[in-house]
Amino acid sequence: MSYRAIVVGLGGLGSAALYRLAAELGPGVLGLEQFELGHARGASQDHSRIIRLAQHQEEYAALAAPAYKAWHEVEAEACQQIVTPTGGLVIEDRAARAGIATGSRNIEGYTAMFDRFGVAYERLDADELVARWPQFRVNGSEQALYQPDSGIVDAARANAVHRALARAHGAEIRANTPVRAIKPDGEGVAVVTDEGVLRADKVVVTSDAWTNQVLADTGTALPLTVLQEQVTYYATPHLAEFAPSRFPVFMWHGAHNFYGFPVYGEVATKLGQHMGGHETTADDRTFEPDPVRRARYADFVGRHVPRFGGPELYSKTCLYTVPPDQDFVLDTLPAHPQIVVANGAGHAFKFAALIGQLLAELALDHTPSQPIGSFSITRPALTDPNHPRSFHV
Repeated sequence: MSYRAIVVGLGGLGSAALYRLAAELGPGVLGLEQFELGHARGASQDHSRIIRLAQHQEEYAALAAPAYKAWHEVEAEACQQIVTPTGGLVIEDRAARAGIATGSRNIEGYTAMFDRFGVAYERLDADELVARWPQFRVNGSEQALYQPDSGIVDAARANAVHRALARAHGAEIRANTPVRAIKPDGEGVAVVTDEGVLRADKVVVTSDAWTNQVLADTGTALPLTVLQEQVTYYATPHLAEFAPSRFPVFMWHGAHNFYGFPVYGEVATKLGQHMGGHETTADDRTFEPDPVRRARYADFVGRHVPRFGGPELYSKTCLYTVPPDQDFVLDTLPAHPQIVVANGAGHAFKFAALIGQLLAELALDHTPSQPIGSFSITRPALTDPNHPRSFHV
């Protein structure tokens, strides 16, 4: 069979790309997922991700407001709520960060981007932080930024909505259909599955930890590190204190970088650590949470947000697939421009609705509507074998 476009991998980025392609092309668009839809083996499962205008790098700050617009477009078409505003905090424990090389990943890095892009925010010292949100316990060295547009984007719901809208526009979806290879075939692409070979004018690869397996026959191998990360849900008894209307999403930059959510999705709060998981592969990963990190989370909660905690509801793992510079990959293959590749570097979901639009633009040979030159597949971090790893921690 032949298709105008095939999307390989239907997590956050792939589901969004499928919707945008189907909205442009109608029938003739196919999405392939190797597992069941909504599976928990990759990076896009679970209820909640933080969405925020708070960015410390210009290339991401430029995409933040357009990402909100893209999510609102999806919500409007589907009449479904995906984004829940809560307000958001960036908290920096300066004493704990002393001696850590943070680059722009400090309060000043965020305020510079807020000012550059005209984003409203408040700056709070430790006393002001606790006066506003007495749920926190601080040592006095903390400084915080509050930005009222931050909130929660519902990951699982967003993916399902994107796929439903794609079908409404005529897309076909096949679950439990692994792609064994993609092979440039003249100006098109041959997509090899267990059921046979499909052909497409364009292919979008959004396979995350499986990217290099899918790309193997294209002559492209990206220097990607797969990390096993985890989050913990706490069955706090203090539900009212941590309702989304009373407690914001937060990022805490200290000796470790934590991020937290009010009660959402489960009747529980949620805490995670950005980066720091052990290296693995898509096939070798386990689903067992790391007890060291579980204890680290509990220690942080006990010291800084004690009523946020409670009996552990569960801890669960996910995968980050990260280039050496931890920046996105959004580009066509130089030798095979009919193949588009995306990698979210472990922090893309807040941008997923926009990235889907950008991937569709690349696949359809349109000029990208947003600046994505920093995410080129030919940048030194991906082409220089001696390029150091510089993960944003």
